[in-house]
Amino acid sequence: QVQLVESGGGLVQPGGSLRLSCVVSGSILDYYGIGWFRQAPGKEREGVSCMSTSDGTTHYADSVKGRFTNSRDNAKNTVYLQMNNLNTEDTAVYYCTYRPAGCESRYLEVWGQGTLVTVSS
Repeated sequence: QVQLVESGGGLVQPGGSLRLSCVVSGSILDYYGIGWFRQAPGKEREGVSCMSTSDGTTHYADSVKGRFTNSRDNAKNTVYLQMNNLNTEDTAVYYCTYRPAGCESRYLEVWGQGTLVTVSS
């Protein structure tokens, strides 16, 4: 069973930066989708990013393009989300997500417990 543990959330002022981490463990596939989604109170789930390990391509939501960056450290089994120039609309619980069927499918998707990011002055 795949397990994901996120960390790095917290309180930050508008314009600030945070880096989220996600430690991945369990029986992962050679190729899969790995990324993040978020959910703010009263709003629908929003996909943030997804990296395809088959070709290394990462897709980002329009709302975060140019500000957020996905990365991966294979040796540490950890993925990261670097978030720069944060604004109040980025406030949400962020979840790391593992997609065994690839970024294009949510079939058997697994997510972590989430980490709260609060952007406020």
